[in-house]
Amino acid sequence: MSEQPLLQAVVFDLDGLMFNTEELYDDVGEILLQRRGCHYTGELKREIMGRPARVGLKIMIEWHGLEATVEQLQTETDEIFAEILPTRLRALPGLEALLRALESVPVPKAIATSSGRAYTTTVLSQFGYVPRFQFVLTGEDVRAGKPAPEVYLTAAERFGVPPATLMVLEDSENGCRAGVAAGAFTVAIPGPHSREHDFRGVSLVADSLADSRIYRALNLPVPV
Repeated sequence: MSEQPLLQAVVFDLDGLMFNTEELYDDVGEILLQRRGCHYTGELKREIMGRPARVGLKIMIEWHGLEATVEQLQTETDEIFAEILPTRLRALPGLEALLRALESVPVPKAIATSSGRAYTTTVLSQFGYVPRFQFVLTGEDVRAGKPAPEVYLTAAERFGVPPATLMVLEDSENGCRAGVAAGAFTVAIPGPHSREHDFRGVSLVADSLADSRIYRALNLPVPV
Protein backbone atom coordinates (compact mmCIF):
# COMPACT_ATOMS: atom_id res chain seq x y z
CA MET A 1 0.00 0.00 0.00
CA SER A 2 1.43 3.40 -0.97
CA GLU A 3 1.78 6.13 1.64
CA GLN A 4 -0.56 9.10 1.67
CA PRO A 5 1.28 12.10 0.15
CA LEU A 6 2.13 14.96 2.50
CA LEU A 7 -0.84 17.33 2.56
CA GLN A 8 0.14 20.80 1.33
CA ALA A 9 -3.09 22.84 1.34
CA VAL A 10 -6.62 22.80 2.73
CA VAL A 11 -9.86 23.70 0.97
CA PHE A 12 -12.99 24.45 2.99
CA ASP A 13 -16.56 24.16 1.80
CA LEU A 14 -18.67 27.05 3.10
CA ASP A 15 -22.29 26.18 3.82
CA GLY A 16 -22.85 23.73 6.65
CA LEU A 17 -19.10 23.26 7.11
CA MET A 18 -17.87 26.68 8.23
CA PHE A 19 -21.20 28.26 9.10
CA ASN A 20 -24.71 27.24 10.17
CA THR A 21 -26.10 28.26 6.80
CA GLU A 22 -27.69 24.87 6.09
CA GLU A 23 -30.24 25.44 8.85
CA LEU A 24 -30.85 28.89 7.39
CA TYR A 25 -31.29 27.33 3.94
CA ASP A 26 -33.95 25.10 5.46
CA ASP A 27 -35.90 28.15 6.58
CA VAL A 28 -35.42 29.95 3.27
CA GLY A 29 -36.45 26.88 1.27
CA GLU A 30 -39.55 26.39 3.37
CA ILE A 31 -40.54 30.06 3.03
CA LEU A 32 -40.07 29.93 -0.75
CA LEU A 33 -42.18 26.80 -1.09
CA GLN A 34 -44.85 27.72 1.45
CA ARG A 35 -45.56 30.79 -0.66
CA ARG A 36 -46.41 28.30 -3.41
CA GLY A 37 -48.33 25.77 -1.33
CA CYS A 38 -45.45 23.28 -1.07
CA HIS A 39 -42.85 22.15 1.51
CA TYR A 40 -39.07 21.77 1.63
CA THR A 41 -38.79 18.05 2.40
CA GLY A 42 -35.75 16.11 3.52
CA GLU A 43 -35.68 14.21 0.24
CA LEU A 44 -35.60 17.42 -1.78
CA LYS A 45 -32.95 18.92 0.47
CA ARG A 46 -30.66 15.91 0.03
CA GLU A 47 -30.96 16.18 -3.73
CA ILE A 48 -30.10 19.90 -3.69
CA MET A 49 -27.44 20.08 -0.97
CA GLY A 50 -23.95 20.87 -2.18
CA ARG A 51 -25.01 21.77 -5.72
CA PRO A 52 -24.70 25.23 -7.30
CA ALA A 53 -27.56 27.55 -6.34
CA ARG A 54 -29.05 27.75 -9.84
CA VAL A 55 -28.98 23.97 -10.19
CA GLY A 56 -30.62 23.55 -6.78
CA LEU A 57 -33.39 26.00 -7.62
CA LYS A 58 -33.99 24.27 -10.95
CA ILE A 59 -34.33 20.96 -9.11
CA MET A 60 -36.78 22.61 -6.69
CA ILE A 61 -38.90 23.91 -9.58
CA GLU A 62 -38.98 20.54 -11.33
CA TRP A 63 -39.58 18.62 -8.08
CA HIS A 64 -42.76 20.57 -7.30
CA GLY A 65 -43.74 21.60 -10.83
CA LEU A 66 -43.52 25.29 -9.90
CA GLU A 67 -44.46 28.10 -12.25
CA ALA A 68 -41.61 30.27 -10.98
CA THR A 69 -38.32 30.75 -12.83
CA VAL A 70 -34.86 30.21 -11.38
CA GLU A 71 -34.31 33.97 -11.54
CA GLN A 72 -37.47 34.69 -9.54
CA LEU A 73 -36.56 32.18 -6.83
CA GLN A 74 -32.98 33.46 -6.71
CA THR A 75 -34.19 37.03 -6.16
CA GLU A 76 -36.51 35.90 -3.36
CA THR A 77 -33.73 33.80 -1.81
CA ASP A 78 -31.34 36.76 -1.79
CA GLU A 79 -33.97 38.98 -0.16
CA ILE A 80 -34.73 36.48 2.61
CA PHE A 81 -31.05 35.82 3.33
CA ALA A 82 -30.36 39.56 3.52
CA GLU A 83 -32.93 39.75 6.33
CA ILE A 84 -31.70 36.81 8.42
CA LEU A 85 -27.90 36.66 7.98
CA PRO A 86 -27.02 39.66 10.18
CA THR A 87 -28.66 38.15 13.28
CA ARG A 88 -28.59 34.38 12.73
CA LEU A 89 -25.28 33.56 11.02
CA ARG A 90 -22.71 31.83 13.25
CA ALA A 91 -19.43 30.02 12.77
CA LEU A 92 -19.49 26.31 13.54
CA PRO A 93 -17.50 24.73 16.40
CA GLY A 94 -13.80 24.26 15.76
CA LEU A 95 -13.53 26.63 12.80
CA GLU A 96 -11.60 29.46 14.41
CA ALA A 97 -9.16 27.13 16.19
CA LEU A 98 -8.42 25.23 12.98
CA LEU A 99 -7.89 28.46 11.03
CA ARG A 100 -5.42 29.68 13.65
CA ALA A 101 -3.59 26.35 13.66
CA LEU A 102 -3.24 26.40 9.86
CA GLU A 103 -2.02 30.01 9.97
CA SER A 104 0.60 29.21 12.62
CA VAL A 105 2.51 26.82 10.31
CA PRO A 106 1.41 28.21 7.82
CA VAL A 107 -0.62 25.86 5.63
CA PRO A 108 -2.30 27.67 2.70
CA LYS A 109 -6.08 27.49 2.63
CA ALA A 110 -8.93 28.38 0.31
CA ILE A 111 -12.70 28.08 0.00
CA ALA A 112 -14.56 26.15 -2.70
CA THR A 113 -18.31 26.61 -2.52
CA SER A 114 -21.27 26.00 -4.79
CA SER A 115 -22.81 29.30 -3.66
CA GLY A 116 -22.59 32.52 -5.66
CA ARG A 117 -19.82 35.06 -5.16
CA ALA A 118 -21.94 37.91 -3.78
CA TYR A 119 -23.52 35.67 -1.14
CA THR A 120 -20.16 34.07 -0.29
CA THR A 121 -18.50 37.45 0.16
CA THR A 122 -21.36 38.62 2.39
CA VAL A 123 -21.07 35.57 4.64
CA LEU A 124 -17.26 35.72 4.92
CA SER A 125 -17.20 39.49 5.43
CA GLN A 126 -19.57 39.24 8.38
CA PHE A 127 -16.74 37.47 10.24
CA GLY A 128 -13.82 39.27 8.58
CA TYR A 129 -12.62 36.02 6.98
CA VAL A 130 -11.97 37.11 3.39
CA PRO A 131 -8.29 38.13 3.94
CA ARG A 132 -7.53 34.85 5.74
CA PHE A 133 -7.86 32.72 2.59
CA GLN A 134 -5.54 32.60 -0.40
CA PHE A 135 -8.52 32.54 -2.76
CA VAL A 136 -12.23 31.77 -2.94
CA LEU A 137 -13.83 29.68 -5.69
CA THR A 138 -17.60 29.83 -6.11
CA GLY A 139 -20.20 28.16 -8.28
CA GLU A 140 -19.68 30.99 -10.74
CA ASP A 141 -16.04 30.02 -11.33
CA VAL A 142 -16.63 26.54 -12.76
CA ARG A 143 -18.59 25.01 -15.61
CA ALA A 144 -19.58 21.85 -13.74
CA GLY A 145 -20.54 22.27 -10.10
CA LYS A 146 -20.31 19.67 -7.36
CA PRO A 147 -20.51 16.65 -7.41
CA ALA A 148 -18.25 17.15 -10.44
CA PRO A 149 -14.60 17.49 -9.32
CA GLU A 150 -13.84 20.66 -11.32
CA VAL A 151 -13.82 23.08 -8.38
CA TYR A 152 -11.29 20.99 -6.44
CA LEU A 153 -9.11 20.34 -9.47
CA THR A 154 -9.15 24.10 -10.05
CA ALA A 155 -8.16 24.71 -6.42
CA ALA A 156 -5.21 22.32 -6.72
CA GLU A 157 -4.12 24.08 -9.90
CA ARG A 158 -4.37 27.49 -8.21
CA PHE A 159 -2.26 26.24 -5.31
CA GLY A 160 0.19 24.60 -7.71
CA VAL A 161 -0.03 21.24 -5.93
CA PRO A 162 -1.17 17.73 -6.99
CA PRO A 163 -4.83 17.06 -6.07
CA ALA A 164 -3.72 14.15 -3.87
CA THR A 165 -1.94 16.62 -1.56
CA LEU A 166 -5.10 18.69 -1.05
CA MET A 167 -7.25 18.21 2.06
CA VAL A 168 -10.90 18.87 1.23
CA LEU A 169 -13.28 19.55 4.12
CA GLU A 170 -16.93 18.90 3.23
CA ASP A 171 -20.23 18.29 5.00
CA SER A 172 -22.43 16.93 2.19
CA GLU A 173 -22.55 13.86 -0.04
CA ASN A 174 -22.31 15.90 -3.25
CA GLY A 175 -19.35 17.87 -1.93
CA CYS A 176 -17.53 14.74 -0.83
CA ARG A 177 -18.18 13.09 -4.19
CA ALA A 178 -16.48 16.08 -5.80
CA GLY A 179 -13.46 15.83 -3.52
CA VAL A 180 -13.11 12.07 -3.97
CA ALA A 181 -13.46 12.36 -7.75
CA ALA A 182 -10.70 14.98 -7.76
CA GLY A 183 -8.39 12.55 -5.96
CA ALA A 184 -8.12 14.77 -2.89
CA PHE A 185 -7.78 13.68 0.73
CA THR A 186 -11.46 14.22 1.45
CA VAL A 187 -12.79 14.65 4.97
CA ALA A 188 -16.52 14.37 5.58
CA ILE A 189 -17.82 16.34 8.56
CA PRO A 190 -21.54 15.54 8.68
CA GLY A 191 -23.93 17.93 10.37
CA PRO A 192 -27.48 17.28 11.54
CA HIS A 193 -28.55 17.92 7.95
CA SER A 194 -26.25 15.30 6.40
CA ARG A 195 -25.68 12.46 8.87
CA GLU A 196 -27.54 10.03 6.60
CA HIS A 197 -25.57 10.93 3.48
CA ASP A 198 -23.40 8.41 1.65
CA PHE A 199 -19.75 9.28 2.28
CA ARG A 200 -18.16 6.28 0.61
CA GLY A 201 -14.68 6.89 -0.73
CA VAL A 202 -13.71 9.64 1.73
CA SER A 203 -10.42 9.44 3.61
CA LEU A 204 -12.00 10.27 6.95
CA VAL A 205 -15.40 10.91 8.53
CA ALA A 206 -14.74 13.43 11.30
CA ASP A 207 -16.89 14.45 14.24
CA SER A 208 -16.35 18.20 13.75
CA LEU A 209 -13.72 20.69 12.63
CA ALA A 210 -12.14 20.15 16.05
CA ASP A 211 -11.56 16.42 15.42
CA SER A 212 -7.96 15.58 16.36
CA ARG A 213 -7.64 13.31 13.32
CA ILE A 214 -7.81 16.36 11.03
CA TYR A 215 -4.94 17.94 12.94
CA ARG A 216 -2.86 14.76 12.85
CA ALA A 217 -3.41 14.32 9.10
CA LEU A 218 -2.00 17.83 8.63
CA ASN A 219 0.81 17.33 11.16
CA LEU A 220 -0.59 20.12 13.32
CA PRO A 221 -0.44 20.22 17.12
CA VAL A 222 -3.73 18.97 18.53
CA PRO A 223 -5.44 21.61 20.73
CA VAL A 224 -5.85 20.66 24.37
